[in-house]
Amino acid sequence: MPHVQKITRALISVTDKTGLVSLGRALATHGVDILSTGGSAETLRQAGIAVTEVADYTGFPEMMDGRVKTLHPRIHGGLLQRRDSPTHQTEAEAHNIPPIDLIVVNLYPFRETVAKGADFETCVENIDIGGPAMIRSAAKNHAFVTVVTDTADYDALLAEMKAQDGGTSLAFRKKQAAAAYAYTASYDSAISTWFAAQGGESFPETLTLTARKQQSLRYGENPHQTAAFYVHDLTCAGVANALQVQGKELSYNNINDTDAAFDLVSEFTDQPAVAIIKHANPCGVALGPDLLTAYRRAFACDTVSPFGGIIACNRPLDGATAQAITEIFSEVLIAPDMDNEARDILAAKKNLRVLLTRRMGDPRRQDLFVKSVAGGYLAQSRDNRVVDLDALRCVTKRQPTDQEKADMIFAFTVGKHVKSNTIVYAKNGATVGIGAGQMSRVDSALIAARKAQEEGEKAGFKESPTRGSVAASDAFFPFADGLEAIVAAGATAVIQPGGSIRDADVIEAADQAGLAMLFAGIRHFRH
Repeated sequence: MPHVQKITRALISVTDKTGLVSLGRALATHGVDILSTGGSAETLRQAGIAVTEVADYTGFPEMMDGRVKTLHPRIHGGLLQRRDSPTHQTEAEAHNIPPIDLIVVNLYPFRETVAKGADFETCVENIDIGGPAMIRSAAKNHAFVTVVTDTADYDALLAEMKAQDGGTSLAFRKKQAAAAYAYTASYDSAISTWFAAQGGESFPETLTLTARKQQSLRYGENPHQTAAFYVHDLTCAGVANALQVQGKELSYNNINDTDAAFDLVSEFTDQPAVAIIKHANPCGVALGPDLLTAYRRAFACDTVSPFGGIIACNRPLDGATAQAITEIFSEVLIAPDMDNEARDILAAKKNLRVLLTRRMGDPRRQDLFVKSVAGGYLAQSRDNRVVDLDALRCVTKRQPTDQEKADMIFAFTVGKHVKSNTIVYAKNGATVGIGAGQMSRVDSALIAARKAQEEGEKAGFKESPTRGSVAASDAFFPFADGLEAIVAAGATAVIQPGGSIRDADVIEAADQAGLAMLFAGIRHFRH
């Protein structure tokens, strides 16, 4: 197998024309003959770069609306022939098939076409056939052929050719071949997933998962674990596509927690909202007439846990809120944008990672949630249900007040983003106590009430913040004891999914205590 392969002939066929002219000129300076198709050839020709149309090279015209242009023995024979095989070389000479040493190919924009909401036929026409065939041929014959599928690799290709006197090393070709197969695999995965969805299949018989590595991480959840961050959807608003404008590199835990924070705060659109997250659980969440008020109220829920936490805002960050945030140490701040005053204030906190998303996430978006288990994957649809006001059912003698109802909806929405078992106390659009991740729902209620009591005492309140609050439970109460703990905390209303075989006992306990209780008909387990 040769180490360095000289590039004398290249085939260029790209949908993304970024950097094409510069690449063409650089190849020409190396004396490379360039073959090209359609728009790529026209772009090169207009730039004054000598190019041979593939149709002229093969002696066979493009036909069937461009579906057939590179599917020809003279193209694939040029890519697949082994230079060290006498048989291959004899056959290539007999059929006048010169070798092709480099292909630069990227594919029809299938994902982008689907994302634009194009009709079925348009999407089908944007399924590339000749491109993947050429890429796979070149990658298979990487011993002699270089393949480039990413415009970001043009500089690396030219640097390699400069270092190797107009050729490429075997190590470089192997690396490019691996990237090429990953590229076509990802492309085919998008097509198969789309086709399955067209037939109404949410979970096809074969699940293909592909994503592009955005960055290698220093370590995973713990220093002895390795990690990397992959992105599969470039259109989704959130941490994956946010612009980091300052701060250290994001860690595995930063990314996980920031995703949880932004996901939560995206639930609220009508009012400014702030969520403070620690270990993927909310420390405090609040609404307010402005972002600063929302932040102060969220922080008041738990003034200890936010240290080293994640802060998410659903409005552009202003200077006053930025100043308040800098009063404690935080790991990450994520918001749709920020003004210049906020930017200047945060710049003084050089270690604070600041992410801007340009827009908020969609709590109703439909995507797949995948978790690995030993030897397999668990896949489920995203929990994108929001409270259906028409489905809320009051099951107690006392009806909730308008304020209680609003607070219950708020608390139940927050509870959707808290690890189960979950109890959330809220008052006037702010959490006052959060109990997360306990094996017993009663313990979640007690822990949330205790933390609220402690915060109330520090603030000098005469009674616990849970007095006069509402409570939300992510799942039904299997017994009345969980409700009784909420009653003891001083809550006046509670929202829960309902559906327990002991619902009657729980309702009776609520009536005896004078509580209003709503059944939401939705469960929000989060493990």
